[in-house]
Amino acid sequence: MNGASPAHPPVVERATKERDETPRSDRDVSAHGDVSVDELKLSDELTGAGGVAASADIAEYALRLGDDALILSQQLGAWISRAPELEEDVALANIALDLLGHARSLLRYAGSYDGRSEDDLAYFRDEPEFRSAWIVEQPNGDFAQTIARQFVVSSYMFELYSALRTSTDATLAAIAEKALKEVDYHRDHAVQWMLRLAGGTDESRMRITRAVADIWPYVDELFRDDELIERLGGAAARPSALRAGFDAVVSTVFTEAELAIPTVAASSAGGRHGSHSTPFGHLLAEMQVLARRHPGATW
Repeated sequence: MNGASPAHPPVVERATKERDETPRSDRDVSAHGDVSVDELKLSDELTGAGGVAASADIAEYALRLGDDALILSQQLGAWISRAPELEEDVALANIALDLLGHARSLLRYAGSYDGRSEDDLAYFRDEPEFRSAWIVEQPNGDFAQTIARQFVVSSYMFELYSALRTSTDATLAAIAEKALKEVDYHRDHAVQWMLRLAGGTDESRMRITRAVADIWPYVDELFRDDELIERLGGAAARPSALRAGFDAVVSTVFTEAELAIPTVAASSAGGRHGSHSTPFGHLLAEMQVLARRHPGATW
């Protein structure tokens, strides 16, 4: 499936317009990540309406997307009470909650194949069973490091969900339709910060330049096709077909920010097949410790 991105205002113009024209106190960061008990219940159409369960290949694909969202959500949650300003605390928390919602939908659908719940998949799989890309596993580092990672991943996810809306799998298409609206906001938020850091002080520019160089070896893994993608055909978004749209956004933003696209060798990342980066083990242990220490506990 090679769906094109929907028409939208140029990403830099839209991000800078919001930044320049909307007072910081008036920006509606609460529109994302709004959580209540009712709102956390996943609707039937996102979990296989009519009792439709995922096939083995669809489940594996949903795990890839769900694990990316789950791990990135976990990472962003660590910024709560530590962001450089209060508004950013709220914004990053809301983005993390959006991603957690995407992860829940995708993991629940993946679990429909073999009867596992979203909690089973999140908390009771071991490291080799996860399918997250290495880029979401990289440490938060300083704020610039987090923003560089967020810019790459949200730009990729925008292309991914844009294409996946026309999936031949109705459940994946429904998840993508909802997720795209939120990822669009995530990308705009990251673009604003990329421009702000690159155009700020000498220190902020040095940090974002270094952060981009550090994160860039992990970009290539997001756009690699493999046998699973070939078998899924029109049900999946072909990763390699997403690269052109991603590159166009990167080029536009980096030109505006006067940043150079790093020339680096791609990492040997194998997260899609269960081979993970060194930091992942600690992150996973921290995420799973409560559920594993008190299995079956209710709150």
